[in-house]
Amino acid sequence: MSKRAVLEVIALDPEDAVAAEAGGADRLELVADMAADGLTPPVAAFAGIRDAVGISLRVMLRLADGFEAGDVRGLVRAARELRAAGADEFVLGFLDEAGEPDLPALESVLAELDGCRWTFHRAIDRAADRDALRKRLSDLPGLDTYLTAGSAAGVDEGLPTLLAEAARRGEPGYEPRLLVGGGLRLGHVARLRAVGVDAFHIGGAARPGGWAAPVSAEAVREWRTVLDAAA
Repeated sequence: MSKRAVLEVIALDPEDAVAAEAGGADRLELVADMAADGLTPPVAAFAGIRDAVGISLRVMLRLADGFEAGDVRGLVRAARELRAAGADEFVLGFLDEAGEPDLPALESVLAELDGCRWTFHRAIDRAADRDALRKRLSDLPGLDTYLTAGSAAGVDEGLPTLLAEAARRGEPGYEPRLLVGGGLRLGHVARLRAVGVDAFHIGGAARPGGWAAPVSAEAVREWRTVLDAAA
């Protein structure tokens, strides 16, 4: 069985997508407006990227900065439109004011996704209780991944949490894949791979010129090389 780690790269447009695929990305997270940390992209943007590459796409469902659901009807409508356009993998995650998972909002959106696979994103890093959140979400259909840095402050601070959660894989609430991202650096890879982490998410690290510049195939290729060597 292949031990190749999954490399997911944030893409804003077809140019990003093509460069990420050329560099060895396995999957893209599609977003708009990184000034708000990534919002739902227009359907036309999804369609353009889908036509440009052959790798998997996970589309963000998030309409405003922060981790509260906000306009649930708008989220449901966006999910419905993206599904109609052919999207079949998603990224979402909502907390209430107390930092608990917003199950009504999640269930409303998931009803439109009809069992599609999805990632619960870094809202977990702002949760009041990470372990309790995992257990409360364990029966939601399609949830197969948590995107997390282990801490709201990033991987440097969250590394002990990530290592501990990796060790619990397979326990109730810990079956979904651990996708590490958020201040992730190449120097973290060996330690994470050593404990079985097999999925990595990069955004700014794929853009040496900053968010105003496109994804660099060369930067993505460097990550691909390091991940493959760490296997």
